[in-house]
Amino acid sequence: MGGVGGGAVGGGSGGRPGPARRDGRCLGDTAVGLGGAARGAHGYRGVDVTGDVVGGEVGDQLGAEGVARVFLTRVVEPGDEVAGRWIRERGAVEVARRLRDGGPMLTGVTGTRWAGLCARAAQAEPERDLAVARAAGVRFVWPGGLEWPAQLDDLGDARPVGLWVRGRPSLRMWALRSVAVVGARACTEYGAHMAATLAAGLAERGWVVVSGGAYGVDGAAHRGALGAGGATVAVLACGVDRPYPRGHTQLITRIAEQGLVVGELPPGDHPTQSRFVQRNRVIAALTRGTVVVEAAYRSGSLVTARAAQRLGRFTIGVPGPATSGLSAGVHELLRGDAMLVTDAAEVAELVGDMGELAPDRRGPVLPRDLLEPAAERVLAALPARGTATVDDIARGASTAKDDAVARLYELRSLGYVERHDDGWKLTREAMISVRSGRDRC
Repeated sequence: MGGVGGGAVGGGSGGRPGPARRDGRCLGDTAVGLGGAARGAHGYRGVDVTGDVVGGEVGDQLGAEGVARVFLTRVVEPGDEVAGRWIRERGAVEVARRLRDGGPMLTGVTGTRWAGLCARAAQAEPERDLAVARAAGVRFVWPGGLEWPAQLDDLGDARPVGLWVRGRPSLRMWALRSVAVVGARACTEYGAHMAATLAAGLAERGWVVVSGGAYGVDGAAHRGALGAGGATVAVLACGVDRPYPRGHTQLITRIAEQGLVVGELPPGDHPTQSRFVQRNRVIAALTRGTVVVEAAYRSGSLVTARAAQRLGRFTIGVPGPATSGLSAGVHELLRGDAMLVTDAAEVAELVGDMGELAPDRRGPVLPRDLLEPAAERVLAALPARGTATVDDIARGASTAKDDAVARLYELRSLGYVERHDDGWKLTREAMISVRSGRDRC
């Protein structure tokens, strides 16, 4: 596991870890540079960022920007666009300094809210968060770093201040070819089956499956990808060092070992309803498209789908029974701009590169489908039971008697008809084929 820093710990696009340092030491052995009670070089109590490598790429330093963003993850709620505007206009270091010192107040908030943010800032200890993260094998990445997924910048001022990442692969590389699979927590067996099957199929095709680590469809998607030996990312609404829900502790631990666990909140922080909602925008922005498997009208997965639509990502739905309330939200998406899919190949066709096509869907080819149109008309003119004369067959096929005779002998050689005295009838094998053809309408 890596230390704490802004670059990638993992290797190439396959997610295999590469050497983290030229001196041969693993990232877990690098120093975070915790000082004593005195403030560090950039004014943050106990943090010295003047020379230590704290994780990420070789020679990368946490620096004032990184420390400020670590500080702000403890102070600012995910998705806070006002704070995002502050950071864009003034920089993270200046915003952190203003909050830490209690003023002067920045624009866009009331005095009450500013006081609340400053109260949070007074309790923030970035050096403690860094130490806890390092002990848990968690690293911190932020905008502009080598591991930062650039597609998250599409969120504008709602972009995460930074992300805490647990796991060895490169988040940026994995996000380049990723698909979100989300849906109902209280899903049906059908929903769980479809989520797992889709995720497994996507993983086998080299796609990274991203979901929220929750019960139901999320958990089924993660398990499907892991079961296929593929890659999966869990985006949590809490600190990545404390698995939530508790019942998925083993699953999230396995994801951290084989994939990535990602979150905006610092170590130890707890989930809330608003944090779940804001987490969904990260899932939508991180991936090329969002697949919804079972969702009622009021479902958090629909929040993810709508965020994907706003960001110009593919919005995809898996249909379910029309009588199921858990499919109502998906069907409403499909009535809009969402695309309908039934398997992983169809998802890959939508979100993949040019030429990554799903196979054509068609029923079985019957021998009678290979007949010429004239022979097909003569065959269709024979009754399902009993015999018919050549005259009757010619009239039924709208052709001449001589042509009908020629076609009948051709059909007899193929095993479709047989002659009885002056009449012709279908063989037993042909009856099934003719009936199935007549039932198509």
